[in-house]
Amino acid sequence: MKKYIAALILGLTALAGAAQTAYPNKPVKVIVPFPVGQATDVIARMLSQEFTETMGQSFYVDNKGGAAAIVGMEAAKVAPADGYTLLMASSGPLTINAALYSKLPYDTLRDLQPIGTAVIVPQFLVINKDFPANNLKELIAYVKQNPGKANYGSGGSGLTNHLTMEMLKSQTGMQITHVPYKGAAAALTALIGGEINMMFESGPPVIPHIKSGKLKVIAVGSKKRSVSMPDVLTVAEAGVPGFAAQTWAALLAPIQTPKPIITKMNAELNAALQKPAIKERLMTLGAETFEGTPEQAVEHIKFELLNWAAAVKASGAKVD
Repeated sequence: MKKYIAALILGLTALAGAAQTAYPNKPVKVIVPFPVGQATDVIARMLSQEFTETMGQSFYVDNKGGAAAIVGMEAAKVAPADGYTLLMASSGPLTINAALYSKLPYDTLRDLQPIGTAVIVPQFLVINKDFPANNLKELIAYVKQNPGKANYGSGGSGLTNHLTMEMLKSQTGMQITHVPYKGAAAALTALIGGEINMMFESGPPVIPHIKSGKLKVIAVGSKKRSVSMPDVLTVAEAGVPGFAAQTWAALLAPIQTPKPIITKMNAELNAALQKPAIKERLMTLGAETFEGTPEQAVEHIKFELLNWAAAVKASGAKVD
């Protein structure tokens, strides 16, 4: 009898292990808390296609946009923690919303388990070609010597490029007037036309104008230099130590998702990000791969929560 029970337990253990190693054995939904065509959606679809090819099961995107991505974040929060619902979200809903909204129905690290930080999108500090500065130190000096004269644009209050500039203002003591536009494209047009002096923006919209001479690039806000413009100094290198502001996207799962599934998906994610074809496609979006462990993704999100909380406080932006 004892031998029978022992054999039964051994058999059940083997079945459990087989079930884990067989993951996934049915289609996997990847929630994106943004509409179709937004950058995070494009990245999620790119990776889902790769996972489908390498893991032998369909990975498909389910767009749940609305309410500053809160709708999709809540959907991921309450989804079954079985590995068959994942989330691809960006720095906005994952870290900025926590500081921006006085009441938020989710907590990123309490309700979700990071699988990996997939990509970062560096933001460049660009200025009008006629602005009298050629590097960050000259820009800071000019603004301080001419109080009230400089302004900057953004795609709207509370957006990443607005908060990034507020972070820079806070850390340098510059006084620059914010001019919000209805979208980054409108702000960029105003910058080229001389209506505003400067702004932070991601690579694809600004690099062609930098190369044509319509804009001057001062620095890149990310921790590391951009792969697409490696000669451009980071803000930290250019004279503001410790500065780091970048948009990014991560893959996550509901908080109680089994560890073996998290580990397996992390390995698949990192393998996908190391493929030259994926790297090249991401670069066309201004994104760069960001491989790492789930634990490193947790630490990254913790840092970003504090980082953006300081930026939101400096900006005075708040949503009740």
